Amino acid sequence: MKEIKAVIQPYRLRTLRNAFRRMAGFPGMSVWRVEGCSSHEGEEVHDSLRCELTDFSHKVRIEILAEENQVEEIIRIIYENTHSGRLGDGIVWVTPVEQARRLSE
Repeated sequence: MKEIKAVIQPYRLRTLRNAFRRMAGFPGMSVWRVEGCSSHEGEEVHDSLRCELTDFSHKVRIEILAEENQVEEIIRIIYENTHSGRLGDGIVWVTPVEQARRLSE
């Protein structure tokens, strides 16, 4: 089992969710509103502490627990529905899950 996490632009969430609805056997996902910033080349200089503390952009983070045979399709769907080629599109990554069990079982 794998955990797929992605941070994406908020306006892409609806499109992504609709694409997942068309995927047979989609395992579901959790969604959070998050803020973040990425690295920039060179030293960043802020005019004030307020500017420095608000230098974050709004994003959406999704998490999906999936069987290994679903991972490539899920990553493809995320990429196809969130990628624009511009900085700030987001990121997707996969980590192994040692154990998971639904609480309803």
